Amino acid sequence: MGPSEWALLLILSVVWGGAFFFYKVLDDAGLPPFTIVFGRVAPAALVLLAVVVATGRPIPRDPRVLLAFLVLGAINNVIPFSLIVLGEKHIDSGLASIFNASTPIFAALVAPWMSRDEKLTPVRIAGAVLGLGGVALLMGPHVLRGIDLTSIAQLACVAAAVVYGFAAVYARRFGKLGIDPIVTATGQLCGSALLSLPLALIFDHPWTLHAPSAPTWWAWIGLALPSTALAFVFYFRLIATAGATNAASVTFLVPLSAVLLGTLVLGEHLAPTTFVGMALIFAGLAALDGRLFARVARRRSGAIEAQRTST
Repeated sequence: MGPSEWALLLILSVVWGGAFFFYKVLDDAGLPPFTIVFGRVAPAALVLLAVVVATGRPIPRDPRVLLAFLVLGAINNVIPFSLIVLGEKHIDSGLASIFNASTPIFAALVAPWMSRDEKLTPVRIAGAVLGLGGVALLMGPHVLRGIDLTSIAQLACVAAAVVYGFAAVYARRFGKLGIDPIVTATGQLCGSALLSLPLALIFDHPWTLHAPSAPTWWAWIGLALPSTALAFVFYFRLIATAGATNAASVTFLVPLSAVLLGTLVLGEHLAPTTFVGMALIFAGLAALDGRLFARVARRRSGAIEAQRTST
């Protein structure tokens, strides 16, 4: 990756990490979960829809594709977003982001059952075991003593990562259908808005809420525009210029920016075991990614070959 790709990757990690910060701000302001989710996806859908129309990208009209957008909107936005918002009611935003970093681990476990293209190799199994060990360490031994609000919140964030894993595998079908990635992002956000609006009206009764303060409005705008609409544009631009594997590296950086925002702005303090758990998850992600281990293997084989040549 060149300097521009690295810049995009860093900006993307900050805006996606900021989503966990904005969730916490909006939750502290007393906004209910489905209202927060609708406020995130609806403006982002309008912005991306304008981008699609302005750039002349074809919009699918096949009912099966439109239904697939609705399914993707449910499992990639509405369900995990709602679970994370509910989770952050009782745990820190930084911790929620670390749980979310385990998404590729669950995607690797789900992929062999949903697709014939991927198999669980010994290295990938080792990566999944490391990552799941990190998740278990994050939750802590208190879960074994009984279920409380904290453990329920943690399980909600883990469940969000599991759902994201299914969504990551499900979303691959759109590439095989030849649908533009920006159109896919727009379609899923439109589907998310259609699903979250009735949920907000039925369960949240938003007309009974107090008028949001100026900081709340800014948090909502930050969640909808930079952390959603702009993030998707940057993400798919990065995929186009640097490839999907390099774009996936953002998984390592999002928790770092979310933890920094939570610590510096919200005054959150993570336990030492949290950083050990994050390290295990990162080690698992590195094993799943494979590039680090491949680089080490190449260097080792090169050193052995050089030694043979010298002798």
